[in-house]
Amino acid sequence: MKTDKTTSGLSQAALNDLAEANERLTLKHKNEVFYDDLLEIKASKARKEASLRPLLLNIGMAVSILMAIIAINWKTYDTGDLLDLGKVQGDLNEIIEIPISSQPPPPPPPKSESFTITEVKDEEIIEDLDLSLDVEVTEDQAMEVVEFVEPEEVVEEEVVDEIFMIVEEQPMPKGGLESFYAYLAEALVYPPKATRLGISGSVFVQFVVEKDGSISNVELAKGIGAGCDEEAMRVIANAPAWNPGKQRGIPVRVSKIIPVKFILANAQQ
Repeated sequence: MKTDKTTSGLSQAALNDLAEANERLTLKHKNEVFYDDLLEIKASKARKEASLRPLLLNIGMAVSILMAIIAINWKTYDTGDLLDLGKVQGDLNEIIEIPISSQPPPPPPPKSESFTITEVKDEEIIEDLDLSLDVEVTEDQAMEVVEFVEPEEVVEEEVVDEIFMIVEEQPMPKGGLESFYAYLAEALVYPPKATRLGISGSVFVQFVVEKDGSISNVELAKGIGAGCDEEAMRVIANAPAWNPGKQRGIPVRVSKIIPVKFILANAQQ
């Protein structure tokens, strides 16, 4: 038995171990080659399927279009027995004579009545009228006097209860607008809901300044919600009396719209 110089000094057990390890390495190498071949076969199959996918898609589309064309152009015919209508007798070119219908003559027009004018001679008296034109008037006879009364000119009174939008003298708060807005700033309470939601803006309130300066008919013209609308109308309804508006020097009712601003402290910064 020929031994290698590198293994001549090893024992038999070590040689067996080396031989077993060599076999395991050889088997592992074969398995790796086998797995590589399987992966290569799988990859080649995937490449082949990918290359055939457009072809199969085109074939499917062509088949679908062909089936649609066949379905559209498909014609069916009834297979029932033919019905014998027989022969048509008679000359198709025969002319049918239509008799002339007789109509009765129209009725004669109605006779018009003629009026004759008869001349009356001057000597003939048509009617004897007894007219007495002599009227005796004495000094003691009273004559009826007809008096002409000129109608009085009717002057239409101005309806002072009408609500005006534009007047000659606009209503103003007592103390001026600065005093009124100072009242708003003091009486206004910011709604907690609006503070929590961070809502701010202007609420437009419409009201009527009466002839005595009091405020009535408080309504919401445009609001922002979250309790701000109700608070603005409450403050306006409880506001001090104004100086009333005047039209031709007469106090009248005037409609006004003012904005009430709600501004958060964080928004001011």
